[in-house]
Amino acid sequence: MLKLYNTLNRRKEDFKPIGAEVTMYSCGPTVYKYAHIGNMRAYIFMDTIRRVLAYDNFKIKGVMNITDVGHLMSDSDDGEDKIIKASKEQQKSPYEIAKINTDAFMCDSSKLNIGTPELVVKATDHIQEMIDFVYDLQKKGYAYETSDGIYFDISKFDGYGKLSGIKIDELIAGARVEINTEKRHPADFALWKKAPKEHIMQWESPWGMGYPGWHIECSAMSQKYLGDTFDIHTGGIDHIPVHHENEIAQSEAKTGKKMVNYWLHCEFMMIDGGKMSKSLGNAYTVHDLEKMSYSPLAFRYFCLNTHYRKALNFTMSGLDGAQTAYKRLLAQTYEHKKSTQTTETTVIKGYEEQFQKAIDDDLNIPLALGIAWTALKEPASRDIYTMLVNFDMVLGLDLHKAAPIQDTANSKDIPKEVTILAELRLTARQNKNWAESDKLRMEITNLGYTVVDSKDGYTIKKN
Repeated sequence: MLKLYNTLNRRKEDFKPIGAEVTMYSCGPTVYKYAHIGNMRAYIFMDTIRRVLAYDNFKIKGVMNITDVGHLMSDSDDGEDKIIKASKEQQKSPYEIAKINTDAFMCDSSKLNIGTPELVVKATDHIQEMIDFVYDLQKKGYAYETSDGIYFDISKFDGYGKLSGIKIDELIAGARVEINTEKRHPADFALWKKAPKEHIMQWESPWGMGYPGWHIECSAMSQKYLGDTFDIHTGGIDHIPVHHENEIAQSEAKTGKKMVNYWLHCEFMMIDGGKMSKSLGNAYTVHDLEKMSYSPLAFRYFCLNTHYRKALNFTMSGLDGAQTAYKRLLAQTYEHKKSTQTTETTVIKGYEEQFQKAIDDDLNIPLALGIAWTALKEPASRDIYTMLVNFDMVLGLDLHKAAPIQDTANSKDIPKEVTILAELRLTARQNKNWAESDKLRMEITNLGYTVVDSKDGYTIKKN
């Protein structure tokens, strides 16, 4: 039975879909700039959920949005639209900006083996659905008009704060000095913004020319394609207190039904222990990594070694370690690929059961990787290779392309057995299994090598 950690209820829960296919919505990119690798961790997470569901024989109807209008520079409904700001800076139309960055995102996703959801939908193609949604909310008394837009009145929705745990009174007490004095409460959020004549992107509406708020986009599109209630909604933890909280409020106010049964969120990726962001100028792209001779799948491997609900600290030395380990993984898989020997069915079944248990325990991919490394210790066998390729339906590391290591500068003096033990020990440490970690360290020492730990992984030295 697949268990998932539900942010809404703050616990692991058995996953039981509503119908014959799993309905899943994922917050996609705001395409005003290239996505950085911190962003891409969230989509590797999205992809991992989809892979585990497919491995568990679920059919999936997935939707991912492309935000190409409406996402302001600030979540508090002020500042410029991100797309329009980029449009002015680069002297390209908003649609050109969106297309360039959407294409780049899709290219990076492909390099990282991130599968494309069944439906990828653009905000600008669904303006009428958003207008209709806002109009319904206004008719039901949940929205009100001001001189600059239509706002959602959070005090009218009893469940506001149930995802993040924040209380309305706390929101009001902690609000900044309110610029918009027409808002009933500081935390009320924009559903539709009225546009000045010079605004580049605007559409006709019952309230005059304008454009949608960011939050309404996801509610309108998820409802259109997945219905009033659907199974899974994914995103980064930064979406919890504002974007996803607002999605719930406006969707459930409109329908009177629960919006989502399982909310799943991925933790941040940091860089050198600090925040990674485009605004700080410290955010690498997949293309940047490739220019430095890193494989995109080495970065995927780097991400898979940390559970999605744990913060991941990116460093170049950590990526170096991941690239070396990934090359070893492919090389050692190749040893089984070229073998004509077989392995007993009971051995294969044992590994398969362990792997299944790991992935079904809230997507414990670090443990699943450790099981794959353990299997590599078995005598070379085509059956082991076939099993690993099957595991790769979840891992997405192209193990079917396994080949000998070409560049052996970092590993030519390290025996296969030692490198496998070191990877198993890393997994044990990540799972805080200190007894197993100490046991594996001793095995490495007895083989004549020392493993030296660092905050980013380890190095192996000959005694």
